[in-house]
Amino acid sequence: MNQDIKEVLISEEALKQRVSELGKAISERYKGQELLMIGVLKGANVFMSDLMRAVSVPIQIDFIAASSYGSSTESSGVVRIVKDLDYSIEGKHVMIVEDIIDTGLTLKYLYDNFSARKPASLSIISLLDKPERRKVELTVDYTGFVIPDEFIVGYGIDYAEKYRNLPFVATLKAEVYTK
Repeated sequence: MNQDIKEVLISEEALKQRVSELGKAISERYKGQELLMIGVLKGANVFMSDLMRAVSVPIQIDFIAASSYGSSTESSGVVRIVKDLDYSIEGKHVMIVEDIIDTGLTLKYLYDNFSARKPASLSIISLLDKPERRKVELTVDYTGFVIPDEFIVGYGIDYAEKYRNLPFVATLKAEVYTK
């Protein structure tokens, strides 16, 4: 796997530090409340696992699987719910946990969908953000890192279901995904 890596953008240590900072900020914001974290599968699973351990308020979790990529490197723009939530979010403080915001199309779709389900509050946290790729207006409450418009993998983020287990975020050599 490592032979496919072009450059490490965010080290394992930098990820740990930033997740800790985000956990403290979330704990302060939701002090005295219970939070429902909804992880967007599959990419957000590693980030959400580390993040929820860094938060000190009571947490419930659920997951949703949505796709607009398939095995491509470009979003199709069509969002497909592959797995919906297991529980109602009505009246709950909900946080959507995303791995990366690129065009924003999937996240905007999920935000609007969840808003219609009448949560007490709804916020967004994303580990990574590529604002220059945004195609829709979107308010992100918490961002781990703003990154350049490069194809990345690691820390839960894949290319064709590979590289999720890398403990860092890195760019992938172009020849790997342009074969």
